[in-house]
Amino acid sequence: MLAIARWAMKGTPQAALVALLASAIPWLFWFGSAIAALVTLRRGMSSGLPVIAAAAIPAGWWWTQGDPIPLATTLLAILMAIVLRSRMRWSEALIVGALAGAVMIQLGVFLPRADTAMLLEELRQSSTELSAFLDDLAASGVDAKTLAELLISGVTGLIVMLAAVACLVLARSWQAGLYNPGGFREEFHALRLSIRELVFLVVLLIAGAVLGLPGLGMLAWIPLLIAGIGLIHGVVGRKGMNGLWLVAFYVLLITTWPMILIVLVVAMIDTFADFRGRLGHDN
Repeated sequence: MLAIARWAMKGTPQAALVALLASAIPWLFWFGSAIAALVTLRRGMSSGLPVIAAAAIPAGWWWTQGDPIPLATTLLAILMAIVLRSRMRWSEALIVGALAGAVMIQLGVFLPRADTAMLLEELRQSSTELSAFLDDLAASGVDAKTLAELLISGVTGLIVMLAAVACLVLARSWQAGLYNPGGFREEFHALRLSIRELVFLVVLLIAGAVLGLPGLGMLAWIPLLIAGIGLIHGVVGRKGMNGLWLVAFYVLLITTWPMILIVLVVAMIDTFADFRGRLGHDN
């Protein structure tokens, strides 16, 4: 992939072509988003507009077909790339991305186009247990249709946010590989939220719960999670540990919810304790 990124960075036409073709192919939109983010990181938004447009046009077409994920991912990745380029802080880029994603959820960008009531009825007919569960919800005063729409929007928004972060990580690693070898590793290993940023995220979570803004609660924890992942990478790097530890970590992170909670708590503590600062430099 780095070879393709190197070719794309030879000029705007090449980058626009790669972004256009990748975004037009189903399940390859992330590559177009990453190329657009790479150009934005390296040259800025104004110089990257043709490439951004090349990635956004096919993604916009997918939106008209009922799939908002490609375009939303591209826009979030580019937004975070702009912040990262100007502020040089991953934490700020992630927080801005989470806020933008929450706004998308609240605006109903990820609401299903299909009739939710019809989907629920089909689910009722397919499973007696699910039908009984929906009846229990109705008896307790919960609107199953509203709950279903909220869950679909929230899960889709979460997928978009994580995909956008992955695209930004890929773009930043390409940028480092092409222009600053080792720079991304050093940058990501040092990722840590400041106390002010942590307090801001906590306030967002509380505000989301109090004001009835579920989008905030669904995405405001993502920057803390990424900071926790950066912490794990940093500790493994500073201790000179085998890379298999990272493989085991990601397996547990993907397959077990308690691991996610542990990473969040450890990242929160790291804001105050600075574990990597106590370990010294990478080996």
